[in-house]
Amino acid sequence: MLNAKTWRNFDLRKLGRKLGITWRQRYSVEQFLRSSFWFWPFMVILLSVFVVIPVLDWFDAHGYRLAFLWHDLTAERAHAIVSSFSGSMLTFLVFVLSSLIMVVTLASAQLTPRIMAITFADIQGRLMTCMLLFSFLFGTAILGRLEGDAVPILGIKILVISVLASIILFLRYIPHLGMSLRPISMMRHVAEQGQAAVESIYPHPYGKAASEKVGSVPRKLMRKDARVIPYAGTSGVLLAFGATDLAGAAEAAGCTLELEVQVGDFVSRGDPLFLTFPPDRPIDAGILHQMIAIGAERTLEQDPVFAFRIIVDIANRALSPAVNDPTTAVLAIDQLERLLRFVGSRQLDPGMLYDSDGNLRLIIPAPRWEDYVSLAISEIRLYGANSIQIPRRLVAMLEHLIEVLPPARAPALREELSLLGRAVKREFLDAAERDRVTTGDRQGVGGSTSENS
Repeated sequence: MLNAKTWRNFDLRKLGRKLGITWRQRYSVEQFLRSSFWFWPFMVILLSVFVVIPVLDWFDAHGYRLAFLWHDLTAERAHAIVSSFSGSMLTFLVFVLSSLIMVVTLASAQLTPRIMAITFADIQGRLMTCMLLFSFLFGTAILGRLEGDAVPILGIKILVISVLASIILFLRYIPHLGMSLRPISMMRHVAEQGQAAVESIYPHPYGKAASEKVGSVPRKLMRKDARVIPYAGTSGVLLAFGATDLAGAAEAAGCTLELEVQVGDFVSRGDPLFLTFPPDRPIDAGILHQMIAIGAERTLEQDPVFAFRIIVDIANRALSPAVNDPTTAVLAIDQLERLLRFVGSRQLDPGMLYDSDGNLRLIIPAPRWEDYVSLAISEIRLYGANSIQIPRRLVAMLEHLIEVLPPARAPALREELSLLGRAVKREFLDAAERDRVTTGDRQGVGGSTSENS
């Protein structure tokens, strides 16, 4: 599952230890910088107040007032221009943020609430917010420096440029936001992140690593006499863990660790978190707790199953009687087929890390191929069995995956194909209609059927 023996060369971890920074702290900082909406505008405030404006004062004090736009700008005219720009930027900022919240709320109600975090992490939205905030703060600072006949020409030029840049970014962001909140755009984005997570967790193509079944052997042999380390923090979802750090801690203690929960599982205080064996080897539970991240909601970083979950949720909502949009569900199946094909082409090795001497140091629970298949198909089959489009698209997907994936992947796919046939049989009593519904069609309805392809 994970590339063993890499933790010895993990320089960032070594640097973090020298600085006294734990894996959890590094992870929290990385996640915060990646997803925080307010941090970068806050940095713009600090940059404006403590860097840009003092530098501008220095330029004005030394007479660097290059002619641009205006050659003879009076203080009165400058005051009017700066007042107009500064006030309009504040209004603009409030309008943009209010509209963003409203649009994201409506989109999350239509698709799934899980998309809210993805939307607020969008870099274009944060960039536009930073530019609007900079224009407002910079204009306010310039307004406070308009005294007597002194006109900070350079500052006014910068303000004009920043306002123009804000308008350009806004005109670019509006279509970007609208297009990114379409179901297909959101599902493609989630599928891309899910594919990246799959590749990071399962780095080897199918057949290039150890057997996928060997992980159960040491678990059965060692679990009986293992020492249980319970979770001692605030209840939440396991977001990620530092596999290399955990393997290093296990080697230092001379033991083997087994993580009892899978990424995405909810963990309550007191639940078993780790097993250690031999049980008599001392290992600090507090250190182990600093190598896992617990949060309120799952993320896509180490949780490819969550990508399936989001796309399936969108499909389920589209198939609900209140929405009745099977075409969106077909688009969701397109992305699920993409993910299943990628997962099926990887070596789903057990999560087992070894040290340089070949000693097993870490066992990590990992989803099986059957788990991915069941998650991707079961609920959509249940909610869409009475639709013509959904069974036809599912049949086409399953038949195609059976054809292109390794033979070992076929039994789970054939089982889902059998379940789908029985579900359609219950919903469609007419034999001719049933034959039509169970004919594979990659468009749901309208494409070349599998009989004619």
